[in-house]
Amino acid sequence: MMRGRIVAAVDGSASSTAAVEWAAGDAQRRGLPLRVVHVCEQWALGVDDARYCAGVLEAAADRARAISGDVEVRAEMLAGNVIDVLIRESADADSLVLGSRGMGGFAGMVLGSVGRAVAGHAAGTVVVVRGVVAVRHDLVVAGDDGSAGSRQAMAYAVEQARARRARLHVVYAWQTPAVSPYWAAYSHLLADSFQEESRSARARVIPWRNENPDVEITDEQVRSHPVAALAEAAAAADLVVVGSRGRGGFSSAVLGSVSHGVLHHAACPVAVVRPHAEEEAS
Repeated sequence: MMRGRIVAAVDGSASSTAAVEWAAGDAQRRGLPLRVVHVCEQWALGVDDARYCAGVLEAAADRARAISGDVEVRAEMLAGNVIDVLIRESADADSLVLGSRGMGGFAGMVLGSVGRAVAGHAAGTVVVVRGVVAVRHDLVVAGDDGSAGSRQAMAYAVEQARARRARLHVVYAWQTPAVSPYWAAYSHLLADSFQEESRSARARVIPWRNENPDVEITDEQVRSHPVAALAEAAAAADLVVVGSRGRGGFSSAVLGSVSHGVLHHAACPVAVVRPHAEEEAS
């Protein structure tokens, strides 16, 4: 996995404050530098706007330094379209951390057009933080479907679990196919299919467990919609990790219904992992 700086985008909202706090903690745990950015959009050209932007950035950087100890923290004001600027920032970042809701350019971060555009086109991992994390569970949850995207998500989840000294729980959700009611007599075929998929899912976890003996890795296979399964697991988790592309239950995990649902329903921060171009090519 690419080792770069963590970038936290702030806009002065409570949600973005939670994001910079999460990013500062992550930078400290994983020994990575932190870059705090505020995008002063093109319409914000007046003296008062510039002063507000500078205040937002300074306050966020001070908060990050107070949390992250001796981690290198840099702050920079950026100008331009917020979507374009943040996508560009993600190009050489380990991860881009955003608040789930904000004001100005980040309005409607989870469900709005800005959030979808940034998550859908960022060059790497995007972490969306809903709010201040009050309780620590020592648990990271990863969604798995056997795709290349979920393998990248697993690598990130393992690193997060190791840095947190937390357990990693891998969830495979098998959604019963929509079939004609006349298929009721063939329900045993569906049960057999679930058992076969479950065996494959359990087998995929074994190499991760063998290669990372210092990380406790558990797994479960459920017959459920992936959003419901991950949201339930997230209720007692510190972070949920999904891949940006998938098949089956996690198909189109960035812009599709599953990632949209996980971002909307998960109570904890959500990391959507997209391989950088050089990782996709390897």
